[in-house]
Amino acid sequence: MTIFLTEIAELRLRTFLQGSAKGENSAQRGVRVSVTDGGCSGYQYALDITSEPKPDDILQEGRVKIYIDRKSAPLLDGVLIDYIEGLTQSGFKFSNPNATESCGCGQSFKAGDCSPTGVPCS
Repeated sequence: MTIFLTEIAELRLRTFLQGSAKGENSAQRGVRVSVTDGGCSGYQYALDITSEPKPDDILQEGRVKIYIDRKSAPLLDGVLIDYIEGLTQSGFKFSNPNATESCGCGQSFKAGDCSPTGVPCS
């Protein structure tokens, strides 16, 4: 189980982690990556800053600690997280080898025939 970060995504995540260091448990501070039902295509990505990982999270150590939701892990294996900056859009972009379809908004995906019914982009 591996999630990959581009250099700029890692830098952005480290910056967010440093900015959220208000007396929290810095030894465990990291980013929790998961997938939830929703979005245009069925699943949507979630990134959360955490100092309290869940007991069943998978830990990926590196310059940024990544906690991976165990239920989401099969859908996240091999994902590349990038950070893009542009005139019309800035934010994290996910390239997922497990996705069979992606939404035009770039925040949701479908994986085979197991995706729930999606909802329109807003």
